[in-house]
Amino acid sequence: MGAQWSDLKTVLHVVRGGSLAAAGAALGVNYTTVARRIARAERALDLILFERLADGYVATDAGLRVAKQAAEMELHELSLMRELQGVDQRLSGALVVTAPQLLIGPFIAPVIERFVSSHPDVNLHLKASNEVMDLTRREADFAVRISASPGDSLTGLRLAAQDTASFAAPQWAEKLAQGPEVVVDWIVYERFAQVPMGALETYPNSRVVMTCNDMAAMLGAAVAGLGVVRMPMFLGRTTPGLFQVPALAPRSYMDIWGVGHPDVWPSARVKAFRDMLVPSFRERRAEFVR
Repeated sequence: MGAQWSDLKTVLHVVRGGSLAAAGAALGVNYTTVARRIARAERALDLILFERLADGYVATDAGLRVAKQAAEMELHELSLMRELQGVDQRLSGALVVTAPQLLIGPFIAPVIERFVSSHPDVNLHLKASNEVMDLTRREADFAVRISASPGDSLTGLRLAAQDTASFAAPQWAEKLAQGPEVVVDWIVYERFAQVPMGALETYPNSRVVMTCNDMAAMLGAAVAGLGVVRMPMFLGRTTPGLFQVPALAPRSYMDIWGVGHPDVWPSARVKAFRDMLVPSFRERRAEFVR
């Protein structure tokens, strides 16, 4: 009798994740279950797949070979499950949607409210995340993304174009009106930790006073009056206490897309959600641009 697929898959995730804990997190089980499955696979194959060292499990050559074959088996499994989901025309069951956190409240939540009311048998799971989830690996069925393109292997619809502009608390509008000599305090994102391009042309005394790794934190700091933030126009317009200020002229930004894997795109649940989301965004396109 050969090894069970669940055990081979566990071998793959230990090799892929580098530890029992990482494999358990990926598989949704605890590390003792991972260890038990590894031992069961070794008995079934009559091979040692991992060396048990003080600092963890290290794959043997046999373990690496099993993991390589299991990875190919996993791709076939994922492909089959996507295809089956794509031909599923039931408006019941699970639907996993992912979207950037700050888009959800003002734009996606109203759509979800209508969707769950119209389709009560669909169990909608919303994953609020700025991370790009892997739709090929079925981490989500449908994604709203802010991107220059939806991805070559995905099917997508552009929901809205976007512009960015500068926003701040009301007192900054008064300061900026005093003239170009004003010292302008900027709150910037850590990936672009400098005064935004173009701001120094209008206000040469601009400076960075705070660097953040999270847009929600930047919004809070801006509402508190700590400085000016460049952000997508929809975000500045929907955040109470912020106003557009002329510290930086509006500029084009990445578009908002609705994307899915081509295999899953025809699914009745995905289509029903898409049919509500797309018109809603398109009706509100003016809120995203200058």
